[in-house]
Amino acid sequence: MIAFAGSFLIAILGTVAIVALGKRRPVGAPLSWGEAIAAATLGFGLMFWAYGVVPHQWLTYSGNELNWSPAKQLVGAGQWEFLGAPLPPFTMSYETLAHFIVVGIYGLFLGMHVAMWAIWQNRAKEKPKALPTSQFGRPLVKQA
Repeated sequence: MIAFAGSFLIAILGTVAIVALGKRRPVGAPLSWGEAIAAATLGFGLMFWAYGVVPHQWLTYSGNELNWSPAKQLVGAGQWEFLGAPLPPFTMSYETLAHFIVVGIYGLFLGMHVAMWAIWQNRAKEKPKALPTSQFGRPLVKQA
């Protein structure tokens, strides 16, 4: 549990650190060769950590300490009945649940990855000024 929680925490803190560093960097500032190599190495290391180490630690934790194996059934076929029909029509083991959780971990980090790129790409855009509105909530714009 400690290895999984620690690796997950390192991935989250690394993501927060990259966003914080990105906000400090001025738009259009020149980038030296050394800064580019350091940024690429940090980016690669964080992606390796988030997409490789964290899921591996979860699968190790679920397989060893939780003992979620294929033999341990979560849901069996026909475990319940609804209007005479057996429910569910499939079996699912705890190992399958562990793999679904890994898919969720990948989805979380992929969403964070896309959000970080969107934040970085939109950092130079100016926010549109709010137009004054009438008492009815419509914008007040002069006709040309």
